[in-house]
Amino acid sequence: MPEPSTPWPHAPTNQLCVGGTYFVTASTYQKAHHFRGAKRLRVLQRGLLTVAEKFGWQLEAWAVFSNHYHFMAHSPADAEDASSLSDMLSMLHVKTAEWVNQLDDSQGRQVWFNFRESRLTHQRSYLARLNYVHQNAVKHGLESVACQYPWCSAAWIERTASAAMVKSIYRFKTDRIAVADEFEVDADW
Repeated sequence: MPEPSTPWPHAPTNQLCVGGTYFVTASTYQKAHHFRGAKRLRVLQRGLLTVAEKFGWQLEAWAVFSNHYHFMAHSPADAEDASSLSDMLSMLHVKTAEWVNQLDDSQGRQVWFNFRESRLTHQRSYLARLNYVHQNAVKHGLESVACQYPWCSAAWIERTASAAMVKSIYRFKTDRIAVADEFEVDADW
């Protein structure tokens, strides 16, 4: 009988057997700044929004940076589970890696590393992470006010949600959230 495989510690097993709302973080290989600059960030953000729509994931919040991104989204309502997340991110990573490698004349270079997801089951956890994603550019020192960072959903939520909802979300503390987010970002976004 074959020995059961042990999950590699840097590539956690994704648990997507249940639909719901997920918090997702993905990073570039070796935290390299492949998406430095407005043009590259625009393409990465547009790619994320496009694949989410294509796969039926409803984005609630997102923030993209030169070497990682975070988002929160609801799995497709018509799906039994959230297993399409892997395919969705695979498509995003393949297409953006091919594009950035062509720009850098580095065909075949590994661009993306992996992603981590957490299914959110409590409202307080959901709202705290929603605030975390919106405030991530401030956390990384790229802006003093979240809505000024163009590659996240903070300005969008402030335009589309009620003032009371925005105030409620931004009130949630994020200092106790356990997120692997020790990325040095590049100020040249």
